[in-house]
Amino acid sequence: MIVPKYWAEGRLQHRAKGRQITVRRFGWSDLSLDDAQALADARTREAFERVLAGEPLPRREGKQPYNGAVGVPIREEIVSREGDCVITRNSYGALCLNTPNALFVDIDLHDPGPEPALRRKVRWPLLGLAVVIGLAASSWLVGIVAVVVSLWLAAWISRRIHASRMGRDGGPEARADRRIEAFVEQHPDWQLRQYRTPAGIRLLAMHRAFDPHEPAVEACFTALQTDPVYAVMCVRQHCFRARVSPKPWRIGINRHMRPRPGTWPINPERMADRMQWVADYERRSDGFAACRYVRTLGDGRTDAGIDTVRIVHDRLCRADSALPLA
Repeated sequence: MIVPKYWAEGRLQHRAKGRQITVRRFGWSDLSLDDAQALADARTREAFERVLAGEPLPRREGKQPYNGAVGVPIREEIVSREGDCVITRNSYGALCLNTPNALFVDIDLHDPGPEPALRRKVRWPLLGLAVVIGLAASSWLVGIVAVVVSLWLAAWISRRIHASRMGRDGGPEARADRRIEAFVEQHPDWQLRQYRTPAGIRLLAMHRAFDPHEPAVEACFTALQTDPVYAVMCVRQHCFRARVSPKPWRIGINRHMRPRPGTWPINPERMADRMQWVADYERRSDGFAACRYVRTLGDGRTDAGIDTVRIVHDRLCRADSALPLA
């Protein structure tokens, strides 16, 4: 996991036969701006030579703060460091805990709607009936109307069947709980600490440290149906991550953090705007929690190092409070 303090950008140009090639690459460092510039220049030179050799590389790296920045560290303001944990402020202003080895699992509880197999099972018989009606009436207009009606009816029936099934099994949260319980039964040496977030479930593996590239991590994410974007970013950024303060729009802040897009580092002249937004955000955050502790599952022993991360996480999230989630 790398969350650097200093950032710089290198640039090289080449003009030949009336055509100009410009290559830019970022550099980073925890030591100094000069050290970051030296890395930027070295990365730029390497990319520049490969481009001139005909390799189809991007000419410029985008300023991605977290998700999407392949091969580039997390580009967010460092708010604090607590042991191996780095607390950063993300692109929309919330605080995030970044940890190299404490396995956080993020499960989204949104209802995706009827599965494709169910849609097809309902749709095709109705479409066949619509075709028969059109042929029987010897009218293409009647056939088109019948097809439109059948598609609408198929969608309505699919939603009703899906809603009925979800009601019988308790909905997305009950399904996720059963997956978690089944996983723990299959892995008796694990210990999972479960939290409720505003839109899902968060798990923290307490029994040992993990590397994001471990096969065990991928297997865990697959079995528990982890948010796929989060799973990919854990590998790309070489760390696990958990949001530990509210999302601004959930606490009544509708204006974006200033300046926009605000990718770190920002122009020093705009720092006052940013700090004013942050002060308002911090004041409103006092009445909310980012997640709430629910239960602990499994017989695995608690790892002392991971428990240190848990203490930081629970304090920042206010996980043991009765505050509303945001």
